[in-house]
Amino acid sequence: MRFTTRLQRVLGRPFLGAGHRAALVTAGLPLHLAVVPLWLWLLGTMAALVPAATPLPMLLPLVALPVLFTLVLTPLLTVGQRRRYRALVGTDLPRPASPGPGHSWKWTVRRLTTRALWRQVCYHAVAGPLLAVLDLAILALWAAALVAASLYVWIWALPPQWRVTDLGHTTQAAYITAGGLALLFLGPRLTGALVRLETRAAEVLLGPSRTEKLARRVADLAESRAGVLDAADAERRRIERDLHDGVQQRLVSLAVNLGLARSTLGDLPENARKVIDEAHREAKEAIAELNDLVRGLHPAVLEDRGLDAALSGAAARLPIPVRVAVDLPQRPSPTVEAVAYFVVSEALTNVVKHAQATRADVTVERMGETLLVVVTDDGAGGADLAAASGGTGLAGLAKRVASVDGTFSCRSPAGGPTVITVELPCAP
Repeated sequence: MRFTTRLQRVLGRPFLGAGHRAALVTAGLPLHLAVVPLWLWLLGTMAALVPAATPLPMLLPLVALPVLFTLVLTPLLTVGQRRRYRALVGTDLPRPASPGPGHSWKWTVRRLTTRALWRQVCYHAVAGPLLAVLDLAILALWAAALVAASLYVWIWALPPQWRVTDLGHTTQAAYITAGGLALLFLGPRLTGALVRLETRAAEVLLGPSRTEKLARRVADLAESRAGVLDAADAERRRIERDLHDGVQQRLVSLAVNLGLARSTLGDLPENARKVIDEAHREAKEAIAELNDLVRGLHPAVLEDRGLDAALSGAAARLPIPVRVAVDLPQRPSPTVEAVAYFVVSEALTNVVKHAQATRADVTVERMGETLLVVVTDDGAGGADLAAASGGTGLAGLAKRVASVDGTFSCRSPAGGPTVITVELPCAP
């Protein structure tokens, strides 16, 4: 039983899916031959009129007529090809870029000048007839294989007086039957090869070009990256809220209780009082560090009141005067807004730590679809983006800006001033 099952699998494996592939070839034959009569008529007409020295103005309409009919039939034939692949093999041919909706003459001209249309015309007028020849050859092979493999059935079905009883003819029928069986096992492979060839030709000529595929890929990657950035920004906001509403409130409560204990318990030993004072001091330091951490993740004021208030608050905490000018008719997206805030915050931190500056200026304004951020200080200068280590300092700012397809530039000659300019794309 196991041997029989294994034999059935071996003999039946070449025929798996052969019916669908053969149906695909059969259904493609009329579609591949649809425009052939037009061009045969054109060739016949030209063969009759050219020797008769027919004037050129009379030949031009005859040439233009098949081309016009081919252009009209091309969209219908393309739809038919797509439905053929979808219905018989479950494959959706990718669609080329569309020139957009419209019915004006400009839209018609734009449609007629697209490469996608002329690739489809090339498929239906050139590749299609060539594939039709292969379709006919494969279908003829299947027909011959079936007839030859069932030759003894045909002989048995004949009337007794018509049957062949000669030994030589019987041996010849055996050879024909063996050849038919061999063709039956060869047919699925050839049909599969033809289906792969037709599918490849359809994808190249009926689908998008390589340039369009790359453009789509870039657009998909940009969209997925924007989704990742939005998700990361949302996660930072969630962590900020959890820290602010959870851990920070517990630390504040702890510091208050320690302060009350220190002020109300006057009869404590000196050692216990020192322990409470130390715990109270460390609790306040932990609150301050946590505040800095929360602001580094995503300041709540940025989400509630926008860039102007967030940047003004960041500038007020610095030991040097900072002039902040924000001119935004409408708020940008949360991701772009967060990038702008962190760029300015980190740039001002670098000014305080390294620039030896006495003042700084921050300008944020919307210019069309671009958010322009400029940070200037009167420090010693000499900041070098190329020398910065990856992930920190100016290099980290440049990477953060590049994550949203922005541009980052730093001009910092020796002796100053240092000017950091950032351009961030904004959705209209």
